[in-house]
Amino acid sequence: MEWLKKLAALLVLIGALNWGLIGLFKLNVVTEVFGSGSTVTQVLYSLIGLSGLWLLISKFKS
Repeated sequence: MEWLKKLAALLVLIGALNWGLIGLFKLNVVTEVFGSGSTVTQVLYSLIGLSGLWLLISKFKS
Protein backbone atom coordinates (compact mmCIF):
# COMPACT_ATOMS: atom_id res chain seq x y z
CA MET A 1 0.00 0.00 0.00
CA GLU A 2 2.99 2.29 0.42
CA TRP A 3 3.42 2.55 -3.35
CA LEU A 4 -0.20 3.67 -3.66
CA LYS A 5 0.37 6.44 -1.14
CA LYS A 6 3.47 7.58 -3.04
CA LEU A 7 1.58 7.55 -6.34
CA ALA A 8 -1.26 9.55 -4.80
CA ALA A 9 1.20 12.07 -3.39
CA LEU A 10 2.86 12.40 -6.81
CA LEU A 11 -0.47 13.02 -8.54
CA VAL A 12 -1.45 15.62 -5.93
CA LEU A 13 1.92 17.32 -6.41
CA ILE A 14 1.39 17.42 -10.18
CA GLY A 15 -2.06 18.91 -9.64
CA ALA A 16 -0.76 21.52 -7.21
CA LEU A 17 2.05 22.58 -9.54
CA ASN A 18 -0.39 22.77 -12.44
CA TRP A 19 -2.76 25.02 -10.43
CA GLY A 20 0.18 27.18 -9.45
CA LEU A 21 1.13 27.64 -13.09
CA ILE A 22 -2.48 28.41 -13.99
CA GLY A 23 -2.65 31.05 -11.26
CA LEU A 24 0.69 32.66 -12.01
CA PHE A 25 1.02 32.39 -15.78
CA LYS A 26 -2.38 31.21 -17.06
CA LEU A 27 -0.58 28.10 -18.31
CA ASN A 28 -2.34 24.75 -17.94
CA VAL A 29 0.37 22.18 -18.59
CA VAL A 30 -2.03 19.23 -18.50
CA THR A 31 -4.22 20.61 -21.29
CA GLU A 32 -1.16 21.77 -23.23
CA VAL A 33 0.26 18.24 -23.21
CA PHE A 34 -2.92 16.15 -23.56
CA GLY A 35 -5.42 18.59 -25.08
CA SER A 36 -8.41 20.37 -23.63
CA GLY A 37 -11.31 18.05 -22.87
CA SER A 38 -9.53 14.92 -24.05
CA THR A 39 -10.21 11.62 -22.35
CA VAL A 40 -6.65 11.47 -21.00
CA THR A 41 -7.02 14.93 -19.48
CA GLN A 42 -10.31 14.02 -17.83
CA VAL A 43 -8.90 10.76 -16.46
CA LEU A 44 -5.81 12.54 -15.14
CA TYR A 45 -7.84 15.25 -13.43
CA SER A 46 -10.12 12.59 -11.92
CA LEU A 47 -7.13 10.62 -10.63
CA ILE A 48 -5.60 13.78 -9.14
CA GLY A 49 -8.87 14.63 -7.38
CA LEU A 50 -9.34 11.09 -6.08
CA SER A 51 -5.73 11.02 -4.90
CA GLY A 52 -6.23 14.21 -2.93
CA LEU A 53 -9.38 12.83 -1.37
CA TRP A 54 -7.68 9.54 -0.53
CA LEU A 55 -4.72 11.30 1.10
CA LEU A 56 -7.08 13.51 3.10
CA ILE A 57 -9.10 10.56 4.35
CA SER A 58 -6.02 8.49 5.15
CA LYS A 59 -4.51 11.43 7.07
CA PHE A 60 -7.55 11.68 9.34
CA LYS A 61 -7.78 7.91 9.81
CA SER A 62 -4.23 7.66 11.16
